[in-house]
This record gives sequence, C-alpha cells and structure tokens, in this order.
Amino acid sequence: MRSINNRIALTFFVLLFSSVVASAQEIIKDSVITPVKKIQSTGKQKIDGVIATVGDYIILDSDIDKSYLEISTQGGSVKDITRCQMLGKLLEDKLYAHQAIQDSIVVTDAEVKGMMEDRLNYMVEQIGSLDKVVKYYKKDSEEEFRTYFSDILKEGKLSSEMQKKIVDAVEITPEEVRNYFKTIPATDLPFFGVELEVAQIVVAPKVSDADKQKVIDKLNGFKKEIEEGSSFSTKAVLYSQDPGSRSNGGFYKMNRKTAFVKEFKDVAFSLAEGEISAPFQTDFGYHIIYVEKIKGQEIELRHILLTPTVTEEALNEAKEKITLIKKRIEDKEITFADAARTLSDEKETRANGGALINPKTQDTRFELTKLDPAFYSQVSNLKEGEVSAPLLEQGEEGKKTFKLITVTNRIDEHAADYAKDYIKIKDLALKSKQITAIGKWFNEKIKETYIKIIGEYRDCDFTNNWLKK
Repeated sequence: MRSINNRIALTFFVLLFSSVVASAQEIIKDSVITPVKKIQSTGKQKIDGVIATVGDYIILDSDIDKSYLEISTQGGSVKDITRCQMLGKLLEDKLYAHQAIQDSIVVTDAEVKGMMEDRLNYMVEQIGSLDKVVKYYKKDSEEEFRTYFSDILKEGKLSSEMQKKIVDAVEITPEEVRNYFKTIPATDLPFFGVELEVAQIVVAPKVSDADKQKVIDKLNGFKKEIEEGSSFSTKAVLYSQDPGSRSNGGFYKMNRKTAFVKEFKDVAFSLAEGEISAPFQTDFGYHIIYVEKIKGQEIELRHILLTPTVTEEALNEAKEKITLIKKRIEDKEITFADAARTLSDEKETRANGGALINPKTQDTRFELTKLDPAFYSQVSNLKEGEVSAPLLEQGEEGKKTFKLITVTNRIDEHAADYAKDYIKIKDLALKSKQITAIGKWFNEKIKETYIKIIGEYRDCDFTNNWLKK
C-alpha cells in the first residue's frame, strides 16, 4: 500500500535513483572493455576459484558465469558484456554490501523472503516450473537453490541500500543548477518533446453501508482467527486486494517519512509490537494491520486490504453524475477547475483544480512520448481545453471510478530553457552531482578497504581503481 496511490505513475524517486545507479555501474553497453589478456602462468593456483576479495566478500570465477545467467534469466542481453566488465560490476556490489555492514545497515529475513517469492514467481513464469528453475541454476534441490538465492538477494539488498544512502545525502542549490546549465554548450542543450499539462475530475461510485459492513465483519473475522493462531501472512496472500504486498504476505517496512497515506500511518504508529488493529478505512478500502517489529523509528508490519463491492446501480449513478458535470462545463456554467474543486472525489488533485503532478519530475508537465500507454491513449488526441468523455478506470486494488480529463496547456517541442524548464534542468544537475558523489565514494572506500584481484583479471581496464595503482 506504499503509494497504493499509484494512479498516475511510479514515484519520482524510484526513477531518479535507478537512472543514477545505472549510470554509475561498470557495465556500459555502448563501450566495450578489451577482454582479459592471457598471461603466462606464474605457477600460482587460484584457491577454490577465487579471483577477487573485497573486505569480507570473495568473488569466484564462477560468479561471473552466474551473473551472466542472472541477466539472461531476467531477459537482458549479455552479448556485449565482457568478463572484465562483469567483474567490475561484482566488485562494486561487494564494496557496497561490505560498507553497508560497516554502516550497520540491516536487511531482515522477512525482506529477503518477500523478495525471494517475487523473484521466484517471475522466474517460474519465464521458465515454466520451480523444478526447471532449480535445474537452470544447476542446483540439486529446491532447498539448496533457496539458500543460494537468499544469499544473493540479501547481498543485493545491502548493496542497493548503500547506494541509496549515498544518493540521498546529495543535495543541490539553485546556484549549482544555474552553473550546471551554463556549462552546457548551446549545441548540446537537451531537447524536450511535446508536453501537456493535464487536469482531471474523479467521481467514485457510492458504496452502501451494508456492503461496507460486510467488509468490516470479514476483517474482524480474520483478526479473531489470527489472534487464535492463524497466520496473518497466509490470510494476506489469500485475501488481500493490495497488489503491492499481497505476494509478500502483506509485508511492508516503513517509518514516518515513508509515502503511505496518512490514515494508514496514523494507525500503524499507534500499535504496539504484536498488536493487530481494528478495521479502518482509507481511500483504497478497509484494512487491518499487524505490527511484527518496532526498531526505533522504523516498523515492520503486515496488512490486509479489502475493497467493498460496488453495485451496477452505484456505477450507473456515478456515470450519470460525471456526465452532468461534463455538460455543465461545456455549457460554461462552471469551469473545469472549479468543478474539480467542488465536485471531484479525488483529494490529491481537488485543491489544485484537478491538476496532475508528474511523479517523475514533480512539476505539472507530462512529455507526450514518455506517457504510460494507457494515459497516452486518454490524452494524446485531446485539444487544449477539450474535455474527454467519461472514462471508467479500475485501479490495481480493484476500485472503480469515473473521470473526466482535460488538457489545460500544450507546450511544443523545444530546446531546454533555464526559466521554463528549471525542474528538468535541476533533475539533470542533481543526477550529475550524484554520479560524482558515487565516484568520490568509490575512490575513498577503495583506499580504506582490503581489496585483492588475482591472476589475469589484474590486466582488466577497470573504471574504478580496484588495483590501487
């Protein structure tokens, strides 16, 4: 339910962070490092295939092969990735994970278990069955595979949390943004495609008190059964309508700054460890929460979400209401913005006259060619000021709503302009500063960490100074 409020797109931070990480890694598809040169034997043998050591972590020659296998399993291409590049990426991951432990970053077994189930479900879908997955990874049993893969997932999570910690510490001032923009030659200025500013009005079908009570009674029944010994996790997997946590048994880890809706956070932080809440309501339906652990300002919890049934009669009434709103706007009785403020059921956009915020940039512009396909189909043919026909939308959690969309402003394609495109330029400047921070971090941590690379891999032309030359 972390941003179960996913109605528009993924959060800006996730996209920003993933692009920074991708930029910082050794594997760069457009450039190919010269393959490892063969050198004459010195008579020294690799111990158990160890080719490198980073702090408490070792890298085996076979780990490179496993990395190729992992990328292929996820649908990626390994055609242009050399063994030197792959080793460079493994060295990065090990250093991140090693430093995460030094910095007391904790990855729980529950988190690893949740990631395991997600990844296994994906791999089974790709390969066909769990037995085939086990054989694909050349393991003798499911237990051996799970043990092996659990270690990989935990190390990967430590690595990503360390990267996030580095990136989160980077801030940028308006003066730095201005100076960054000045360094870009006029011929190299970014070019932005057609952009739209969009607003919407949402009407939600009314749910009867009787249908609400059915859901509340069902959640109370779950609570009683769990208190008598049933598994909360199993109940969540079987019954929760939250697609973001259902496969993980309803598990989330959060603190007071995590992007959950207020009502959910208020209940979560009012509970003691081991306590189950009474059913409570948010915009997404009705929930119960079970707090598993409290660690300082952070809590680990599970929850179940149920959404009341919407009748056909309620759907028809909502459609009739939004059709009348559209007519009033087109008849000039009320502006779209005023209708959104007074008649829309969507709290997040109502105060801004229905204006949508682009979660990738945190401003009101949406670049047409980068829109989610479903959203693109809704707005691409609208003229400025035109109001769409009523659209029936069903969220991932099953909630149905009707909405009207209008394009309030259309910005033609153009080269970057500091005044008009400040948010985008700030984003580019911040990414650049984050990449610099990651590079500086590597330089410092490589110097103070025990790192050893063995044999012919010492001839690799690494991006980072792993050989400490």
